[in-house]
Amino acid sequence: MSDSTPSPARALPLQATPPAHMPLVLIIEDEEPIRRFLRATLQANHYRVKEAGTARDGALLAVTTYPDVILLDLGLPDGDGLNVTRAIRKESRTPIVVLSARGQESDKVAALDAGADDYLTKPFGVGELLARLRVAMRHANASNDRGAVGSVDVPPYECTADGRTLRIDIAARLVFVTDLTTGPESPGRREIRLTPMEFKLLAFMVKHAGKVLTHQMILKEVWGPQHASDVQYLRVYAGELRKKLEADPAQPRFIVTEPGVGYRLAEGTPGSGVASPGT
Repeated sequence: MSDSTPSPARALPLQATPPAHMPLVLIIEDEEPIRRFLRATLQANHYRVKEAGTARDGALLAVTTYPDVILLDLGLPDGDGLNVTRAIRKESRTPIVVLSARGQESDKVAALDAGADDYLTKPFGVGELLARLRVAMRHANASNDRGAVGSVDVPPYECTADGRTLRIDIAARLVFVTDLTTGPESPGRREIRLTPMEFKLLAFMVKHAGKVLTHQMILKEVWGPQHASDVQYLRVYAGELRKKLEADPAQPRFIVTEPGVGYRLAEGTPGSGVASPGT
């Protein structure tokens, strides 16, 4: 990698006194100069630091040292950072902020889809890095306070349209579609597999089913305030959800577009829960 590294010598916004809890940041980055810069910056701002230079070591430390935030480079010598993200997400909900020289929209979408919480393109400023860390930790704390995906109190959702029933149980993280037109003996019930970001988006819409949600409202809640203007992210994921959930994605009945405003999940009826296959 040949990323230019910002100098930590200027304008480090130091806190007057260390906080009672000094958050632990895990840096997974193969470039020693960048690790050195990050370590100096974070320690000067009252963060504790653990470091890994490979995908293997990083994935191990992520689930054994219990960091508060993970800073992850995508270009690692023994594996792609996207695979590291997926591996961590199987074991942990720790916020992951990707640091990468890859600045294309497709790279950002791929990282967020794999389970990353934020994406910072190199080179970056110290102030922005610290702000992204604070946002990631606030979201993690809020999620822990509310429970998984912030929707434990949301009852199972059920809606029928065009001969298809959509059932969603946020607490159980299960989504099923039943095609009623295939006959009562074999109703065509199948579980829908969603990516972490697709599920996060759908969970937010279920929580506000029947209400119009603006693009900015959805983006701030699901992707974070820093992505409030990235409407294309939302369009891509809404399109993917429609392909998986709708009978005709071109004529959606569940995820409805409100032209020029945002989206609305069709108002459903409280379900009785979504049993797993075979139960």
